[in-house]
Amino acid sequence: MHAIPPCGGRHRFTRAVAPVAFSTPHHHAPVLGAIGHDAWWIRCWAAAGLLAALAGCGAGGSEAAKAQVAASAVGPGLPVVELGPEDLITVQSGQAAEQGTLVSGSLQASRRADLRAETSGTVTEVLPDNGQPVAAGAVVVVLDDRVARSQLVAAEDALRTAQQAVDQARRLLERQRELHAQGMVSAQALEEVALRERSAQSELVAARAREAQARQQLASTRITAPFAGVVTERKVSVGDTVSPGRELLKVMDPASLRVEGLVSADQWPRLRPGQWALLQVQGQGAEPLRARLLRVDALAHPATRQVAVQLQFVDPEKAPRLAGLFVEGRLFTQEAGVLQLEASTLVRQGGQTEVWVVQGERLVRRTLTVGPRDDRTGAHAVLAGLQAGERVLRHPPEAASRWADRQVLRWRGGASAPGAGS
Repeated sequence: MHAIPPCGGRHRFTRAVAPVAFSTPHHHAPVLGAIGHDAWWIRCWAAAGLLAALAGCGAGGSEAAKAQVAASAVGPGLPVVELGPEDLITVQSGQAAEQGTLVSGSLQASRRADLRAETSGTVTEVLPDNGQPVAAGAVVVVLDDRVARSQLVAAEDALRTAQQAVDQARRLLERQRELHAQGMVSAQALEEVALRERSAQSELVAARAREAQARQQLASTRITAPFAGVVTERKVSVGDTVSPGRELLKVMDPASLRVEGLVSADQWPRLRPGQWALLQVQGQGAEPLRARLLRVDALAHPATRQVAVQLQFVDPEKAPRLAGLFVEGRLFTQEAGVLQLEASTLVRQGGQTEVWVVQGERLVRRTLTVGPRDDRTGAHAVLAGLQAGERVLRHPPEAASRWADRQVLRWRGGASAPGAGS
């Protein structure tokens, strides 16, 4: 594509025309006019100027001179743009953008936890506050552990006593067996000693269980984060008395945010995991974010009769990190039904995205609504502004901003409207 400048300097052809003063029956003031004979001479001089412009560009006339004359015939100062098939991309009918299914919902973390108390006690320390990050396994809430430590000490003493009783019962049973073998102890006496040994074994097992329970109670006074994340809601303060089941903190992982939304029930048969969507997140800019459908519920919502879906953002780096934001967009049920254009065809200007479209015998600017760039193909999804069969300029030059939608198109090879494959 080439914009052809004028071949030479600007020519002016003028001739002095004497003004004539005359009066009319109704107007006594003088009026300036031009003699008709001189007006005829002006047209002759203009025609001679066009011939001189052609002759001044070389013998036989060059292509640039002809293009300049063509521009003069259409309008003064219009650029001449030369196009060929390789300069255009045709939007194929199979790539027309479809509307998609409306989806709305909010951002929710897939990894979130409500930390609750497992034992009774008084809160002695709350380490993180709302919005503060926590590491996996970090202590977040501490309860008074004096009672739990006392119970653990008692359980450990009971366990040692039970272990000693088992050891003594085993030694006694071994001696009774030796005496019974010598005929000095009856079988009944041996059976009684064996029964006491089994009872001691049972008491030892129970003591071990009580000791493990007391140790668990002590560990429950220090509540830890199950994974790395951020504290979203703090429910207790120092001095509060809690009981088992009392909610203490809420923790979520911002990197696991996903969209939990609702779609119309009549679209449920068309939904499949893996279908992609373009979503607009409240407060996150005008550019829509690309997402994939993860899951479709098999049960409609009892109140709205809509179907719940979950979507995951394709680019984790661009995904929002603030849970609870409102999300809306469109879920596309057919991958082939979305128009995509190469990035080279798009012109970013003043916060808008534009392309140059062939319309008749000129190029016009068209404002588009585009989606994010596809990392696989390098193209942008076009949501609005183009139709199937239209031709756009493949590589708009920097000078295109000065065309102002008015040019003289010239097709290489003499064709009047060349097509262009994508």
